[in-house]
Amino acid sequence: MINNKKLTIGLVAGELSGDILGAGLINALKKKYPDAEFVGIAGPKMQAAGCRTLFDMEELAVMGLVEVLGRLPRLLKIRKQLVQYFIDNPPDIYVGIDAPDFNLRVEKPLKKAGIKTVQYVSPSVWAWRQKRIYTIAEATNLVLSLLPFEKSFYDKHGVPCRFVGHTLADEIELDHDSSAARAELGLSEDDLVLALLPGSRGSEVGLLSETYLHAAQKLKLRLPSLKIIVPLVNAKRRAQFEAVLKQTAPDLSVMMLDGQSSTAMSAANAVLLASGTATLEAMLYKKPMVVGYKFKPLSYWIFKNFFTFNIKYFSLPNLLADERLVPEFLQQECNSDALVDALYPMLKGDNDALISKFYEIHNNIRLDASKQAANAVEELINAD
Repeated sequence: MINNKKLTIGLVAGELSGDILGAGLINALKKKYPDAEFVGIAGPKMQAAGCRTLFDMEELAVMGLVEVLGRLPRLLKIRKQLVQYFIDNPPDIYVGIDAPDFNLRVEKPLKKAGIKTVQYVSPSVWAWRQKRIYTIAEATNLVLSLLPFEKSFYDKHGVPCRFVGHTLADEIELDHDSSAARAELGLSEDDLVLALLPGSRGSEVGLLSETYLHAAQKLKLRLPSLKIIVPLVNAKRRAQFEAVLKQTAPDLSVMMLDGQSSTAMSAANAVLLASGTATLEAMLYKKPMVVGYKFKPLSYWIFKNFFTFNIKYFSLPNLLADERLVPEFLQQECNSDALVDALYPMLKGDNDALISKFYEIHNNIRLDASKQAANAVEELINAD
């Protein structure tokens, strides 16, 4: 049933993956509230869906303790102004999309002021800093989780949570055909293709590109016909990667793409990528992958020495399977030799068993997530 009540929904996304989720949620909510207004911090997809943005989303896209410290004054100013804006102009509901370190600190004062709050994408509270569950309970009326194992953790602690599945699992067909992606990029069906995705943040591209390129060089020596494609999220990241390429591997032939990360993954035989939502997307395209990630040394030292981790894996395919489906390398282990040793058999061998596992996981998280999330938001709006 269509509800024609005009209302205002506050949304804040902190990076590209959140922008995708936010756009899906906006479009699903518009079916329920055609005249609703959406305002907050939005990326290009959310803005195209009709959300007015108060700040540039990329200002929030920062990873690592040291990196955050360098941007802290600006982040605190944005947060203060955002909270004040919503206090002065109360939305009917506020939805923080991922970016938990930022969003939970916005949600807490808003909830205290009587505004209903939702955290869309659970923080990794089940993995580390588990005491954050109490902060989450204090800041939110509801958590929307993308992954099935998260809900059981919240249920255990009595915090309202709904598992909604993942929008990417809905958008990508179970039986995906890569032919169109290859044709779009001018690749033949016989081409052997490796996609490099060194992340969407500046810090990630800076830390990972050199290692990824060295690995690509070594693979090219062993597989001379190998083609390398690299999608970059925006012009800034492309310029940053081009500078590393020029310094690190000036003779390596690389096809750089503006955006088109989905096309690159779809077209590839295998993918080398940073940890994050991209690993889930590569899994949904049924692509063999190697996950390599680095933090700045001081950030990693702080994480390692001051926080307790309760997980065996850090990439989403392995977390969802609760087994090591794909190789993952962190910090010093993320070196070009290790990446090559893991990627070479994927590019040359039979990956049928791995792909079968990917099908199974895909099916389990394909629930029409945007609709499920919109239903949960609607129920909270209408709750007493």
